[in-house]
Amino acid sequence: MKVIEMIQSAKKTAFSFEILPPLKGSSIERVFRTIDTLREFDPKYINITTHRSDVVYKTVDNGLLKPVVERSRPGTVAIAAAIQNKYGITAVPHIICSGFGKVETEYAMIDLSFLGITDLLVLRGDKAKSEKSFKAKENGHSHALDLQHQINDFNQGHLIDGGKMDPLTTPFSYGVAGYPEKHDEAPNLDSDIYWLKEKVKAGAEYIVTQMFFDNKKYFEFVDRCRAEGITVPIIPGLKPLTVLDQLTVLPKIFHVDIPEDFAKELRKCKSDEEARIAGVEWCTMQARELIQHGVPSIHFYTLMATKSVKEVAQIVY
Repeated sequence: MKVIEMIQSAKKTAFSFEILPPLKGSSIERVFRTIDTLREFDPKYINITTHRSDVVYKTVDNGLLKPVVERSRPGTVAIAAAIQNKYGITAVPHIICSGFGKVETEYAMIDLSFLGITDLLVLRGDKAKSEKSFKAKENGHSHALDLQHQINDFNQGHLIDGGKMDPLTTPFSYGVAGYPEKHDEAPNLDSDIYWLKEKVKAGAEYIVTQMFFDNKKYFEFVDRCRAEGITVPIIPGLKPLTVLDQLTVLPKIFHVDIPEDFAKELRKCKSDEEARIAGVEWCTMQARELIQHGVPSIHFYTLMATKSVKEVAQIVY
């Protein structure tokens, strides 16, 4: 059953979450521990992030710096396969433009199709750490919409080199990202929603939002999307704040606002544990209100927050 079908057939607000592949050289056991912690809440699917390769400079024997291409979190495809094999839970790997060429993407889709992993989340991805603005890899895609077209062509049996294969028995289906507070590179929300509508026209079956801490912004975003004719499910993404410095770090990195009522409570906290407890309380409030409004699913971002996500889910699910 596809992700969209699981969401639509759920009798109550569905639960899902996102994990990161372990750092290169680290064990997959940490991923399994996260899943073991949260599987009691019947996750309909688990997202696995994909990380681009970056150029880092390392000192060589002559003392000079040598550029080396390094990927800190490899293994998205393998982890997706391991999750479906071990747990029988649908795995949704991220497919991104950033750092990947069309041919690399095609080979990833071939591998995923062989493994029976046919649900994707399609994203542009972040710019390289060394870049001031996003630049596509040579022979790569600049926008998620372009990546969607490659996936659609692959589903029909069209390969990058002009070759043909039989259309997939189970074609890839996918969701895309949405930004209630707009993407930081978009000139305005109207433009952002225009391109989101184009992504839905191209085949996106659902939208998962960037994290937000003000439900009003989510509801307004949904209303704007509906007014523009976007009818697919819009799944809210939540992240419990877990440490004090996230009060300033999260707005800077993810370009999201923290409501003043929440910020006041965080400023009262004297330790990270106090901030974590406040984060659980705020996220619980958000989740309860979203469920009361009948959202189809809630998607939780678990980085540094597995314990907190469990505490929220114990209350609302």
